[in-house]
Amino acid sequence: MNEIKTLDYEQLVADIGSILSEGRNRVASAINTTLVQTYWTIGRHIVEFEQQGKDRAEYGESIINKLSSDLTARFGKGFNRSNLQYMRKFYTSFPNCTTLSCNLSWSHYVEILKGNDPLEISFYSKQCEKENWSVRELKRQRDSMLFHRLALSKDKAGILSLAELGHEVQTPEDVVKDPYVLEFLNLPQKERYLEGDIENEIIKNLQTFLLELGKGFAFIGRQYKITIGGRHFFVDLVFYHRILKCFVLIDLKRNEIEHNDIGQMNLYLNYFSEEENTEGDNPPIGIVLGAYKDEILIKYALSGITNQLFVSKYQLYLPDEASLRHEVQKVIEQ
Repeated sequence: MNEIKTLDYEQLVADIGSILSEGRNRVASAINTTLVQTYWTIGRHIVEFEQQGKDRAEYGESIINKLSSDLTARFGKGFNRSNLQYMRKFYTSFPNCTTLSCNLSWSHYVEILKGNDPLEISFYSKQCEKENWSVRELKRQRDSMLFHRLALSKDKAGILSLAELGHEVQTPEDVVKDPYVLEFLNLPQKERYLEGDIENEIIKNLQTFLLELGKGFAFIGRQYKITIGGRHFFVDLVFYHRILKCFVLIDLKRNEIEHNDIGQMNLYLNYFSEEENTEGDNPPIGIVLGAYKDEILIKYALSGITNQLFVSKYQLYLPDEASLRHEVQKVIEQ
C-alpha cells in the first residue's frame, strides 16, 4: 500500500470536519426552528381554548395549572406553569407566525417576552436578530433598559418606528445614548476613583462596552496621542464607526462635565478632521462622557460649535425602570 501523503490526509480530515460542523449546525437550526414553531402552536391552542371560557382570567389560570400537571405526567419536563404561560404570551405577542425569526432560540424569546408592553417586545425581537445577540447579551441590554433609553430622545413617531424596525443608525445622533450604563465595570457608585480607573475597567470589559455603544463600533485605541504646536494631547478612547464611516472620540470625566471639557473635545475634532481623516471619511463625532452635567451650562458651551459634539452622562448602576417607563409613556400618550 502506498504511503498516505500527510498533507493530503490532513486536508481530508479538515474537510470532513467542516462538513460535520456545517451539518450539525443545520440540524441544530432545524431543531430550534421546529421547537419555536411548536411552542407558538401550543400557545395558539391554549389561547383558542381559553376564549371559549366565560371568565377568561380565572378560567385561563385553571387551564394552565391543569395542563402543566397533565402534560408533565404524560410527556415529561418542559411544561411547568411558567413555560406554558410564556407559550401563551408568545402567541398573543406574535399572532402572525411568519414574523418569527429562525435565528432566535426559544431562550431568546423567553427573555424578550419578559417585556411589559408590545412596543418593547417588538423592539428586542428586531434588535436581537439584527445584531445577532446571544441570550446573555440580550439579557444585559434588556436589563439596562436599552429600548427606553433610546426612546427618550425620540417623539411618538420615532418610538413607534423604533419598535417596528429596531434601532437604525443613519445619523450621528443615532449612535449617542444618554445615559450610558456601565454597571458591568463593577465600580462602587460612592467610592472615589480616577478617570483612569474608569478607562482601565472599560478596556478590561471592552466587549461589553462595545455592546453598550451599539452596532458598528470598532476599537482604535486608548490615550490616543495627538501633537499640536509641540504640545501633546491624549484622547481617552478612539473608535471608528463602520456604518457612518467616521471616527468617534470619547473623553471620560469622573465628575461633572465643565465647559472647558467641551472646548477640549472640539479641539480634538478639529484635529481629526484635518489630520486623521482620509478620503471617504465623514466628519468625526465627539462624546464627552461624565457622571453629571448641567443642562444650561452645556447648552451655552455647545452654542456655535459646528462639529458633531455630544455630551452624555454615564451610570455605574442599572437605571430606574419605573421612571424610564413613565417618561416614555408620557411621550407616547401625547
